[in-house]
Amino acid sequence: MQVMHGWATRYASWVGLVSILGTAQEALAGDYEGSPQVAEFVGEMTRDYGFAGEQLMGVFREAERKQSILDAISKPAERVKQWSEYRPMFITDARIARGVDFWRQHEAVLARAEQEYGVPAQVIVSIIGVETFFGRNTGNFRVIDALSTLGFDYPPRAEFFRKELREFLLLAREEQVDPLTLKGSYAGAMGLPQFMPSSFRAYAVDFDGDGHINIWTNPDDAIGSVASYFKRHGWVAGEPVVSRADVRGDQVDDGLTTGIEPTKTVGELRALGWSSHDALRDDMPVTAFRLEGDNGPEYWMGLKNFYAITRYNRSVMYAMAVHQLSEQLVQARGVK
Repeated sequence: MQVMHGWATRYASWVGLVSILGTAQEALAGDYEGSPQVAEFVGEMTRDYGFAGEQLMGVFREAERKQSILDAISKPAERVKQWSEYRPMFITDARIARGVDFWRQHEAVLARAEQEYGVPAQVIVSIIGVETFFGRNTGNFRVIDALSTLGFDYPPRAEFFRKELREFLLLAREEQVDPLTLKGSYAGAMGLPQFMPSSFRAYAVDFDGDGHINIWTNPDDAIGSVASYFKRHGWVAGEPVVSRADVRGDQVDDGLTTGIEPTKTVGELRALGWSSHDALRDDMPVTAFRLEGDNGPEYWMGLKNFYAITRYNRSVMYAMAVHQLSEQLVQARGVK
């Protein structure tokens, strides 16, 4: 992450109000030249957050509309994979081996994160492994291009991405970095843990104490930020994640949860033919789900920490992949 020396000299300071009335179309000279949406957005940023209007116009003059981003977000969703297809995408020998290396390389930082936030080291490592293969695949789009394209040229979710664009410009100012240099996914997710800008500003931490939060090239900050995210989303230290269930009877599927929220209780599931492999209280809320595995249907109860993982990505298969990769990391590290 490049600290803002070039940014500062190119655009002067981030502070101050500059009137943009009558100058918006003149200042813009790129893909967003003459865009009323951009002019309105810049006006809001100057009025509400104290940005210099001319400076923001300079940013958008260099922002590029990317058709490849619009193609990527607009393409039809792939057929939903079964668990038997999804799991091998993330739990591989290569990812496990790289995860063990990453864990050993950053062992002290991971131990400190676990102590401070209560999130096990293997879960933090697993998230970074699933999201970016430990930094190998963090995205090659400039974040300013991704969020501008989706915020101004993708009406179905323009409001969401314009909010993220606002958060991105705020974080660039706060962290004193050039917003034209930061890269991420086609949707604007950033760094080793793939935080959206709003998540960055809400949960990312300066875990090495150097005065900046850098989740792009600083594993310490990425590790601390993942742990912070989970702690803030309800992770409970020392508690399990899931419990395998045995089922019988013709009411079993009546117990399946609609969505990912833990809306069923263990007692309710027991009355429908579910029995847990673990000792769980009847009043414990769980997410009850079925996966189609290699050997047929698998029934599971997701506990509070499972729900915390789904706050990172709203998918039970994602959460299971993170959990099972973390288990594999523990096993692999134990034999090396």
